[in-house]
Amino acid sequence: MADDRAVLVVVDAANVVGSRPDGWWRDRAGAARRLLAELATFEQRLDQPAEVVVVLEGAAKAAVTGATSAEFEGLRVVSADSSGDDAIVDVVAAAAEADGDRPIIVVTADQGLRNRVEALGAHTFGPRWLLDRIDS
Repeated sequence: MADDRAVLVVVDAANVVGSRPDGWWRDRAGAARRLLAELATFEQRLDQPAEVVVVLEGAAKAAVTGATSAEFEGLRVVSADSSGDDAIVDVVAAAAEADGDRPIIVVTADQGLRNRVEALGAHTFGPRWLLDRIDS
């Protein structure tokens, strides 16, 4: 379990995957699986401890079907029952309620989602912020 004071980084997987024009639409689960593999080492690239939560929705949820817990170790994957945005807001709201001082970052380019999570105290960054850290 991540340290309670670690920054919480919540990733809108659909939004991040969709920001790369690499043919992701032909294999949404495969694209999500690649993102999860890249994020497995993401915490090591930050200046502080982090808990990384990745929210999957739709066809991308198949990325974790049959995956072992070691495959994406260090990540918490949330499979949204319906709206990925709603699931992200739920994760942020629960974290803010548990510890109102905990830093929370949401990675998305969706302005409506940004407004919703910023109202809960989260900071937001676009996919490029995350991809720059993954690719470095």
